Amino acid sequence: MIPENLTIVKARAGLNRGDFSAEELFSHYHKKIQEKNEEIFAYLTPFNEPGPITKEGALAGIPCAIKDNMLIEGTRTTAGSKILENYIASYTATAVTKLKKAGALILGKTNLDEFAMGSSTENSAYGPTKNPLDTTRIPGGSSGGSAAAVAGDLAVFALGSDTGGSIRQPAAMCGIVGLKPTYGRVSRHGLIAMASSFDQIGPLTKTVEDAAIVLNELCDHDIFDSTTVNNEVPDFTTTLNDSIKGLTVGVPKEFFGTGLSAEVEERVKSGIAKLKELGCKIKEISLPNFEYALAAYYIAVPSEISANLARFDGIRYGHSVQNGENLIDTYFKSRTEGLGPEPVRRIMLGAYALSSGYYDTYYLKAQKVRALIKKDFDEAFKKVDVIVGPTAPHTAFKIGEKVSDPLALYLEDIYTVPLNLAGLPGISIPCGLGSVSKMPVGLQIIGKPFDESTLLRVAHQLEQALKSRT
Repeated sequence: MIPENLTIVKARAGLNRGDFSAEELFSHYHKKIQEKNEEIFAYLTPFNEPGPITKEGALAGIPCAIKDNMLIEGTRTTAGSKILENYIASYTATAVTKLKKAGALILGKTNLDEFAMGSSTENSAYGPTKNPLDTTRIPGGSSGGSAAAVAGDLAVFALGSDTGGSIRQPAAMCGIVGLKPTYGRVSRHGLIAMASSFDQIGPLTKTVEDAAIVLNELCDHDIFDSTTVNNEVPDFTTTLNDSIKGLTVGVPKEFFGTGLSAEVEERVKSGIAKLKELGCKIKEISLPNFEYALAAYYIAVPSEISANLARFDGIRYGHSVQNGENLIDTYFKSRTEGLGPEPVRRIMLGAYALSSGYYDTYYLKAQKVRALIKKDFDEAFKKVDVIVGPTAPHTAFKIGEKVSDPLALYLEDIYTVPLNLAGLPGISIPCGLGSVSKMPVGLQIIGKPFDESTLLRVAHQLEQALKSRT
């Protein structure tokens, strides 16, 4: 009998003891997906076969899920969009190749907001994913399928991508761990680009230790991604239990202002109090340009989107109409039929921000604000080791509740986007349930660039102290 809610550590121990084989473990999860996926809709494309099985590697025999904006050669990759409904990938993303090299078995491709644009996984062209803890609620987004797969135990762990909170926010909503590494730590090669200077791949797991294990396998310089760094990669698992006593934890006063729900504030503040009990020094800090982060993000990101999505033109790949009167007409009709309302909204915003006469007013100004936000973090990190606060202002809301109000959905990313603007690592860990909604609350820990070791150490020890997941 295979136990429920296996972590990587427990699955590895079971495989080593011979309690079950890798084939049996894959079959166990495959069967669960067949039984539960119709209700939760975490997977867009479940795989029937595990592929080659090896006993070598840190993730040997461990079944995982991959967000469907990462290419896997020979398989369908949709990015949650109708325009790529029948697209078969011609190569495999570096991050996926690394997992396979470490022995991981892939259960399938998970649902997401179309082209990773959204905070609720309601923008998927194939229908919304539901939160496995309460199927009337959203799982967060855009990596909602990956988060739901892990929280619903339809995978041991999953990969997601994070452009403005798309790993951390669904992790918070589903009561699991979500890690966004430093920009440049993990290769983006084979990730369908949303905003290239923001996107980062990372793990969604059941524990912080599992996140460290997966991160060990993902990091490296990649010749196919010039933004990856050639830094030495430490073993992130070896320092998890090193003392955090004496570390200075920064708490930005701007994170606890208007818009934060009382139940989230209560749980996060109790998590911060727990860090104090663990011997950390708590220091109030200020991030003066925090209030401009969301506005800058929603100018800079759509600008990159408008450029990146230009390739989906109905000519090279993806959906193509056959009744176009000429080339321009084919472009217009293919994109109109293939792209949903959120990508269209962001393409139009971005094209406008980059257009003649508006570039300086919007895009250039957003980039200047981005530099100021990075400077705020640089200043803060001269005084503190990590920064903590809420991951999202609310717990998971009801499906359909905010669909007609894009701005309300954008505000769900208010605490996560500053990290992407600054390229910093961040992790969301569960810190209890909201007193009103009875849904998980996420606490976000932000680290210095390429200092995932300290970030994971603090997260791991706080997780143990909170006993946030049994």
